[in-house]
Amino acid sequence: MFNIVGKRGWYFLISALIIIPGLLSMIAPPGWSSGGSGLKPGIDFTSGSVLNVTFEEAVQPADVKSVLGRLGHPNALVQAVGDNSVLIRTSVLEEASGGRVSERQVIQDALEDSIGAIAASGVDTVSPIIAQETVRNTFLALLVASVFILGYIWYAFRRVPRAYRYGVAAVVTLAHDTLIVLGVFSILGRVLGMEVNSMFIVGILTVAGYSVNDTIVVFDRIRENAIRVPDRRLEDTVNLSIIESVGRSVNTSFTTLLVLLAMLLIGGESIRELLLVVAIGVVVGTYSSIFIAAQFIVIWERREFGRVFTLGRREAAA
Repeated sequence: MFNIVGKRGWYFLISALIIIPGLLSMIAPPGWSSGGSGLKPGIDFTSGSVLNVTFEEAVQPADVKSVLGRLGHPNALVQAVGDNSVLIRTSVLEEASGGRVSERQVIQDALEDSIGAIAASGVDTVSPIIAQETVRNTFLALLVASVFILGYIWYAFRRVPRAYRYGVAAVVTLAHDTLIVLGVFSILGRVLGMEVNSMFIVGILTVAGYSVNDTIVVFDRIRENAIRVPDRRLEDTVNLSIIESVGRSVNTSFTTLLVLLAMLLIGGESIRELLLVVAIGVVVGTYSSIFIAAQFIVIWERREFGRVFTLGRREAAA
């Protein structure tokens, strides 16, 4: 039987090599790269304007975005609302002054000239204060969810010795997956100038749910095997449980990625960020449930926290 648990030190080393660059990117000053600061906030998290434009005929968001690009708003977000309406998010639009027409009017005139007549339009201002509250509420939701996850798994695994460790491991894995996604987008923000918007928050919460679900699948098999053969060593029980459940986890993740890929190809730009976050989360969640969460239980049982990164090399030498 393949000894997956025996290489546990390597798995934590790989995670460290992925997480550390992301953390450095998030805490480094904005001037660290030409792309600006990590986790570059988009319009949803900064002050900006939201235009709701309804045309008399059907319209394609790509055509609207093309017009906005020519007007100096290449980063504007355009979302279809029905067949003939679009929601446009841009930086703050200048008001009319000194005989000059407002930017809103310039955009509307350009849209009418290039696309078609506008039946109705409206504009609102996005406040960064609301975005800050959204981010704060998101982290509060993750914190509260972590507490409930810890309590639920502790109760569900009460027949297993030291059941609370499984709850702690699930929370640690959740933090592991979240940090990797945040780090990846921080680096993308610096290198490619990729912005994060409200869809990113939705994606983070989705990743959190997927991560916990995949972790519990593996933990449930560990629980069954531990109850069936209580005298077996924990590392042997964990190794057997991983081998028995890895096929299900990989197959589920693969089919999920196929659906996400199809949505990336045919979906609109407004959900592309969400799909990218979830795709990264699916890959990371599958890896962490097998190679981090389950191994964390063994490392805790054997009290190997101080030498976790040397375990893989020692096993390879043996």
